[in-house]
Amino acid sequence: MLDALLSRDFPRSRLVTAMLLVLVAAMLSAPLAVGGLPIMNVFVKIAIYAVLVASFDLLLGYTGMISFAHTMYYGIGAYGVAIALRSMGAGWDAIALGFVVAAVLCLVVAAAVGLFSMRTRTIFFAMITLAVANSFAVLVNQFYTVTGGHDGLIFQIPKMLKPAFVILPRSVLGVPVNGTVLTYYAIVVMCGLLFVLMLRLVNSPFGRVLQAIRENEFRAEALGYNVLRHRVVISCIAAVIACMAGAMNAIWLRFVGPEVTFDLQVMLDVLLVVVIGGMGTLYGAVVGAGLFVMAETYLQGAIASAAPWVEGIPVLSVVVHPDRWIFWLGVLFVLSVYYFPEGIVGRLRNSAVNRRKQPASHH
Repeated sequence: MLDALLSRDFPRSRLVTAMLLVLVAAMLSAPLAVGGLPIMNVFVKIAIYAVLVASFDLLLGYTGMISFAHTMYYGIGAYGVAIALRSMGAGWDAIALGFVVAAVLCLVVAAAVGLFSMRTRTIFFAMITLAVANSFAVLVNQFYTVTGGHDGLIFQIPKMLKPAFVILPRSVLGVPVNGTVLTYYAIVVMCGLLFVLMLRLVNSPFGRVLQAIRENEFRAEALGYNVLRHRVVISCIAAVIACMAGAMNAIWLRFVGPEVTFDLQVMLDVLLVVVIGGMGTLYGAVVGAGLFVMAETYLQGAIASAAPWVEGIPVLSVVVHPDRWIFWLGVLFVLSVYYFPEGIVGRLRNSAVNRRKQPASHH
């Protein structure tokens, strides 16, 4: 069953497997074992980021294309659901319609950008996607009567997903089981399904062709594969998955704004996570998202705990200060890229393969 679920594409490293199992176990148990909105916020962000980064990895890691418009699709999904819920009211039909319209828009834009730019070099595709993403960000701010402009949109969600909706009259392990817990598990399960779907996609014959195109597009074309069609199709699939991630994020936050969707910083975060985790592995997206969100959330608190130990020491007391947490975050990322140039998952996989080869060569 596990073979079928993971399409025989296992992490191929005990350490990576252990990290993934710990993360999934923590994700599933956190709302009931720890409780509270802050811990659920952390794990929902990890789940959604893992899907967003994995969908970006379909392009960069498996096809060798870099798209700066990927978070634009994420934003379109978020705004589609938000605008529908705000204008139609807090109903399931609004969520469905908002998502369908957003997904169709993503498909059309991704197909148009792909057909227009992928006939030439992939760098041209990157430049076009950057221009399109900037245009959408400007449009969101211009049409403020619909999108809320810089202020964004606050909206209501269906009653079943609200904290006031009680699912179990008695709390489990002291934690009330309400609509927020239901939303949390629904998003985590949906992200898990999307991840399995992407795993199946990259291990299908279609996925193998994508990898062949990444390695040598001229040879793939000589073998009879239509390079343009494969690139446009995977670009559309990645766009719709990013759109779904954006819609889930909007439902969880009950807010959408340009800073959490269309901002270039979101795109840079996605790039960083895929590099840290390891390109072309998909599992790297999960590990990278977990480490990134954990560091972003808890690093400042960890530095605040260490700061009293160096108080009074010149220079060190200034550097080890909670306000410098972004500096230390940058240092950690530089170190991780330096020591794990193939990404954490890529490096650990290669090490595991080398260890397995050594006894065989001695024998």
